[in-house]
Amino acid sequence: VHGLYDGEGVAYFQGGNIYRGMFSEGLMHGHGTYTWADGVKYEGNFVKNVQMYNGSYTWPDGSMYEGEVKNGVRHGFGIYKCGTHPVSYIGQWCEGKRHGKGTIYYNREGTSWYEGDWVNNIKDGWGIRCYKSGNIYEGQWEKNVRHGEGRMRWLTTNQEYTGQWVNGIQHGSGTHSWFLKRIPGSQYPLRNEYVGDFVNGDRHGRGRFFYASGAMYDGEWVFNKKHGIGRFVFKNGRIYEGEFINDQIAEYPAFQVDVMNTQDLSGIRTQSPFETIRIIDGPGNTSVLGSNIELDISSLLNLFPEKDRQEEMKQVEYAVLRHITELRRIYSFYSSLGCDQSLDNTFLMTKLQFWRFLKDCRFHHYNVTLADMDRILNANGALPDQEVHSPYETLLLRTFLTYLIHLAVHIYHKEHNSPSFSCFSEMMMKNIIPNACHIQGILFCEQQQTICAINYIDKCWEIYRAYCRPSTIPPYEPTMKMRHFLWMLKDLNMLSKQLTATKIVEILVKDNPFVRDGDDSNLQHELVFLEFFEALLDCALLYVTNDMIKQQVDLVNQEGNGYRAEDYTEGARHILQHPEYSFQVLMMFHFLYKLEKAKNEQKEKLSLWLNQMYIFFVNKFFPAYKHAQVVKENVEENRKRDAELAVQLKIEEEANNQFIFICHRMLPRLSQKEIEMKKKMFTYKTQLPLALRGKALCRNCVIAVFFSEAHLAVISVYQELVSITLAHCNLNISHQPMPPGVHMGFNIFQTPP
Repeated sequence: VHGLYDGEGVAYFQGGNIYRGMFSEGLMHGHGTYTWADGVKYEGNFVKNVQMYNGSYTWPDGSMYEGEVKNGVRHGFGIYKCGTHPVSYIGQWCEGKRHGKGTIYYNREGTSWYEGDWVNNIKDGWGIRCYKSGNIYEGQWEKNVRHGEGRMRWLTTNQEYTGQWVNGIQHGSGTHSWFLKRIPGSQYPLRNEYVGDFVNGDRHGRGRFFYASGAMYDGEWVFNKKHGIGRFVFKNGRIYEGEFINDQIAEYPAFQVDVMNTQDLSGIRTQSPFETIRIIDGPGNTSVLGSNIELDISSLLNLFPEKDRQEEMKQVEYAVLRHITELRRIYSFYSSLGCDQSLDNTFLMTKLQFWRFLKDCRFHHYNVTLADMDRILNANGALPDQEVHSPYETLLLRTFLTYLIHLAVHIYHKEHNSPSFSCFSEMMMKNIIPNACHIQGILFCEQQQTICAINYIDKCWEIYRAYCRPSTIPPYEPTMKMRHFLWMLKDLNMLSKQLTATKIVEILVKDNPFVRDGDDSNLQHELVFLEFFEALLDCALLYVTNDMIKQQVDLVNQEGNGYRAEDYTEGARHILQHPEYSFQVLMMFHFLYKLEKAKNEQKEKLSLWLNQMYIFFVNKFFPAYKHAQVVKENVEENRKRDAELAVQLKIEEEANNQFIFICHRMLPRLSQKEIEMKKKMFTYKTQLPLALRGKALCRNCVIAVFFSEAHLAVISVYQELVSITLAHCNLNISHQPMPPGVHMGFNIFQTPP
């Protein structure tokens, strides 16, 4: 047409390349197939001689690409299969490189793969790597290696590590677990677990090791061995505190502490009258609960006559034994709250979960707060004051049972003056059996929400501790009261039309029967961290509006890479037209399943909740706290600077007063002849201030200037006296201070040269 190729045709190029397809205005335009002389073939769309939009490449070695193309290179969404190795990639491309979200399979069976972020053909960002052995890593990557926060599960050896990685190695803070087979009837989780510092893959620094038997070591480590000062709690509850050398107790090197089979203290013999071993349980192991559950209630037994204590202990054990199955179930239920599934689904209960249990069972309805309960349970001072209210404290089953007995006696003994076992039985019937496992608070009510909310706990714990104040009750540990919570939000400018002071008070008094009395509220009650954090979650639901969520969504869309879910659906429809790509189609469905947008009501509700939490904590609350800390630091610096300035001014004032005092003492002594001599002395050019040279000064001003020369260290005093002298003697000239380093070479008692 008009001398140009148009329509369908075939073009043969110099060098052997061939094009078959559509032409327009003399150019390859439309659908066509281009085959290079070396065997590489492209089939798809052309735009003015350039491969664009959708197409497929095939190479002589059997490799193929199917997907989006831009300017002749892979760009957008597509699938690549290597012809020489069983490697396939499905996901996003940018200028010919894997870039964005994508999944790569390393074998035909699909058992070895990586799914996650890519940057220029490199695994970088967040991703999941499943190895052929079945081992899985989920977390951050940098330059193709595990780097940052992540979790590794070694299914072949029943191990798991969650924490920090550097260049593919465990390095920093983390938790490593070794899972074991369950012992029938055991109360303990099926694992040995280390929580602490790692250096180049070794346990090195400070850390705690929890043994499957129930023993625990807390102290220093060097290259995977206990080395330094530490504290070992044996499985029967006895404690050794002291030095460890090369994984052994320094004082008893023959006594072995094995990670798989911890011994008790019976293997230690000492002649020293000052033993460093504290025994916290009763003598011998005669518990009807077995050797693995030994209750520490010695302080409660002191309430009874000595002859009745053994019988009382036995009755308490019988009372616990009657409910042990139910208590095990309750312990297992609460210890798993907020935890992802593990290899054996057994966990250690934390203080945060224990608080939730106490509130669910309404222990706080007996005019005792959770903070009071913490103090009751730490009456023996086992925990430092700073850790009495720590949400990270872990409780073994025996500790959990011991705590329940102590609380039962505290609540019911004064009311009924009953024995300990009667108090425990009454607590089981009134509090635990009717209410346990019925979650009431916002934090643990829904598993997916809980897993999300827990991501904010560490930063909120830091903020909680920053706003705590010393308690008025021994041991005077840091605590927070309800009014402090309200003041904190006010100081951080978090109050709004939706989140008013009245709304905050309503949140705080919810499920606290002794806080509100009619229309009045007593905000003197203490908040433990669980109550603090759940109050923040409730505040987030009120604070974040629909407009905030819309702005956040628009911002995410602007910062995104422009790929939509519809793009993947369209790509899948095109690929389905080629049944020979069955393996790629299966991978495509796998990837689409991961990326498909949730449309049912439950997931939309979860999405809304997640957005509210993100906006409140990440966009508002945490930045407000950071700004408050910066302002506080600036105020401290200004206060320090003002204090230093006040000290300097005081020194200058004292020097000035001393100078004036000397002037008044010396004036009567000087005769007229001495004054005239001083006047002559001040006329020397090199010995007078520039402003006073050759000027006639009165008697008082001569002495004032002279004495100011003797106190040149106080420059402001000197300059002030010169100014006064000029004004007093009617000298209408501009004051010029003396150059630095110039001063009189003599004093008042010297004769001028």
